Amino acid sequence: MILQALYDYYQRKAADPDSNIAPRGFERKEIPFIIVIDLEGHFINLEDTRTIEGKQKRTKSFLVLKMKGRPGSKASEIANVFWDHWGYVLGQPKEENEKAIEDAKKQNRTFVAQVEQLSEKYPDNNQFAAICKFYEHEESIQMLLQHENWKECYRIPGCNLSFRIAGEVNIVAEHDDLFLEVGGNPELDSELQTQSADGICLITGERLPIAILHSATSVPGGKSGGKLVGFQKNSGYDSYYKEQGLNAPISKKAEDAYTTALNVLLGRDSKNKFKIADTTVVFWSKQESNFENQFSFFFSAPPKDDPDQNIREVKALFEAIHTGKLNTEGDTPFYILGLAPNAARISIRFWKTGKVADFATNIAKHFEDLEIIRSKNDEKEYFSLFNLLSNVSFEFKVDNVPPNLAGKVIESVLDGTKYPDTLQQQCIRRIRAEQHVNRIRAAILKAYLNRKETFYNTNEKLITMSLDLESKNQGYLCGRLFAVLEKIQEDAQPGINATIKDRYYGAASSTPVTVFGRLLNLSNHHLAKLGGGSKTHYEKMIQEIMAGVSSNGLPAHLSLDDQSRFAIGYYHQRQDLFTKKDKNN
Repeated sequence: MILQALYDYYQRKAADPDSNIAPRGFERKEIPFIIVIDLEGHFINLEDTRTIEGKQKRTKSFLVLKMKGRPGSKASEIANVFWDHWGYVLGQPKEENEKAIEDAKKQNRTFVAQVEQLSEKYPDNNQFAAICKFYEHEESIQMLLQHENWKECYRIPGCNLSFRIAGEVNIVAEHDDLFLEVGGNPELDSELQTQSADGICLITGERLPIAILHSATSVPGGKSGGKLVGFQKNSGYDSYYKEQGLNAPISKKAEDAYTTALNVLLGRDSKNKFKIADTTVVFWSKQESNFENQFSFFFSAPPKDDPDQNIREVKALFEAIHTGKLNTEGDTPFYILGLAPNAARISIRFWKTGKVADFATNIAKHFEDLEIIRSKNDEKEYFSLFNLLSNVSFEFKVDNVPPNLAGKVIESVLDGTKYPDTLQQQCIRRIRAEQHVNRIRAAILKAYLNRKETFYNTNEKLITMSLDLESKNQGYLCGRLFAVLEKIQEDAQPGINATIKDRYYGAASSTPVTVFGRLLNLSNHHLAKLGGGSKTHYEKMIQEIMAGVSSNGLPAHLSLDDQSRFAIGYYHQRQDLFTKKDKNN
């Protein structure tokens, strides 16, 4: 299903004249440095293709023959066509040791041999011949290694290089003659690949030559040779005398299409992807839709040049649902694929298929569940999944989110199901560690508990957006009481640096009976300082809260769910206290 959807996406893009998707057998590859030579092979310049955009360097991409797979001990026997890293192109080792030096020599011999082979195959191509002459001139290579840009090139691990003839616009790797080479390149295991291996393709249903090995489609954070589909070369993994790709026959035509499509979706300039923690999510629809252009803004960090764009997209989504604008594309199939690096392969975190209308409704429900009262200074009406996860991670860095949490939360949003328990646990852990309950953390706990009640019928009252004076939940009441006691202390001691929250929040939210007696006694001293109407006002609030406490007294322990309600009650009461103060002013 995944490969079929990717294959269809390639066909859709290939049929679009405005699309820049690479034709079959090619890919758009970033090549930072270009070796400029003349037709006699003499070195002229080492050209840096990178440009500075903002604070980052952007490398130019070129349309070249697709990178070949070369895993294992025979990797040095496979070179890319007229482009590769400096080990193949110049024989430069990645380390100064005997093995690395010998490996680089083998790589360079393979690259040069392929250049000579193509030059003989196309005798009228003077550009191919010029590169052959370059390797014949030892002084040209030495001049290159002494060029001012060489140190910068060598400093980049596995930096790719290619050739350009002086006076030409395109690099040699983009020459028209190379279009004739598509489909004729040897694979790593040439004996197996070149044998007659026709079969029924599982994607197209046609009888075509089968791809024994599949191309690399690496994800951010993974190895460059990572593959979505890989096969072990071992009799224990084969069946009925079939080896590697013949076990799951995908034609070379379909394999090229789906890998090209995935590489485009994962590309640097792709708008159909976003990354949360270690999970990279790519998405696409069967046909062009506004939802496809909106989707990433619901989850990813807001753009630095337009931080309010996420909010506008969420509002547009609600408007499209309520006004019926979504109906025009509601039945369009939509695909979402979550990927993560995993050794030499790619790990599939999740795969979701459905209609645009279903995903849009579930995403809108997610934002509705997160709605909670906010202060007048908090202008952001909605926040993205990136903001949500950063608030439950150490130092507010999404990279510190526990493994699999990002993927599980995305799944729950897309499916409209209960949020993972890990989200609640992580949120409580960060609150206790920092003694800080902000709007986003309170919203996370509210959404988690309300969805849990909806799916499991726990007989608990749904949590409201703002202060609920009718709630008799003991955790919620303890949170409200703690907020009132903290406000009394702040009013009695203006400008205080640390409040009871900094010292007692952890104990109050987990074992209330152990600390609230002390805190209530302390509040009596603070109330005495206030006097007058303020004292009476706060005493009435404390009495109103305590009236809802169980006849057995304050609870000895609070469960994780009630600790969550404690945090929400604390947040609700704090917002209510300051809201009333603003109204009085």
